[in-house]
Amino acid sequence: MGDGEAYALASTALSLRGAPYLNGGTTPQGFDCSGFVQYVFRLHGLEVPRQTRDQFRLGRNLRPDDLEPGDLVFFTTVAPGASHVGIVIGEDLFVHAPSERGVVRVERLSAEYWNRRYVGARRPRSR
Repeated sequence: MGDGEAYALASTALSLRGAPYLNGGTTPQGFDCSGFVQYVFRLHGLEVPRQTRDQFRLGRNLRPDDLEPGDLVFFTTVAPGASHVGIVIGEDLFVHAPSERGVVRVERLSAEYWNRRYVGARRPRSR
């Protein structure tokens, strides 16, 4: 997937802002974090596993300085290890489906809450 496709993937993720959170959800009627990632990637012809822990095994590991739009960022929230995932859109921002406020939204990676819980990033596509 080239740069243009990576930006298109990030754009698709952004277009879903405001979609409600639903535990186990995999459609715009309701997403959980990994269902959101799976849905966005599928729209771009890329199959990714359903579960966050399996998505964390995809592609190659990245340093925080190497993040690009379309990369996946992982956090430890409800369980040890990678238990939450979002899609990088660039400029220290990622989009995800959190349960806290109930809708797909954009957050800063550098925000204290996410920075403390960051466990890694992956690029599940070739470049």
